Amino acid sequence: MLEKFVAEVIGTGALILLGDGVVAGVLLSRSKAQNSGWIVITFAWAIAVFVGVVIAAPISGAHLNPAVTLAVAMNGGIPWSEVPVYWAGELLGAFLGAVLVFLHYYPHWEATEDADLKLAVFSTGPAIRSTMWNLVSEIIGTFVLVFVIFAFANNGAAAGLGALGALPVALLVLVIGLALGGTTGYAINPARDLGPRIAHFLMPIAGKRDSDWSYSWIPVVGPLIGGALAVLVYQLAFTNFMAKVITTSQ
Repeated sequence: MLEKFVAEVIGTGALILLGDGVVAGVLLSRSKAQNSGWIVITFAWAIAVFVGVVIAAPISGAHLNPAVTLAVAMNGGIPWSEVPVYWAGELLGAFLGAVLVFLHYYPHWEATEDADLKLAVFSTGPAIRSTMWNLVSEIIGTFVLVFVIFAFANNGAAAGLGALGALPVALLVLVIGLALGGTTGYAINPARDLGPRIAHFLMPIAGKRDSDWSYSWIPVVGPLIGGALAVLVYQLAFTNFMAKVITTSQ
């Protein structure tokens, strides 16, 4: 179990280092990537997912996301006793990845005047603040993520989640970001938001603002609800369908 914990720490850490790293590059002053835009961010996040999955998949299955872990446990893929270990690894990895982003861009925090941009490097926030609709956005985005991951597993597209198996997951995250990310910044992962938000709170970032804790529950609760709904719908839709196919073929 220790090996799975470490794999989730390293895999999620790599995900956040590269994912939050691209956001820092685009948003922080005097970065060579400054103002390169949403397309750059979404593409880099997709590749960050690819990297994290390639690292962790052979050992832990590369959940890298508490919502995915919850869904896998609900589907019987791991025992419930392992869920806290996965969650702890994912949250720790996300925190450590964010700390590395802070260190990597260290001179740029002081050079950046806008405290909102500094927070946006670490955590998501809504384009239009509306508790219900922000929550709905996170539920829908995570539902798509988990539902399609289960579909990949069912049709073999992510077989073994090796390097080639990681590619469909990366492309899935890319299209979620492009199509659904404009509302809340598509956390679709409680650890991805909470771990870096804690890092923002703790790190001595020059000129930072508060960490927006009033919003912080939405990118945690929304993805967990979306992931749980996805596995329930998938089981209802496809388990019954496959049972009928098997019965018919006999």
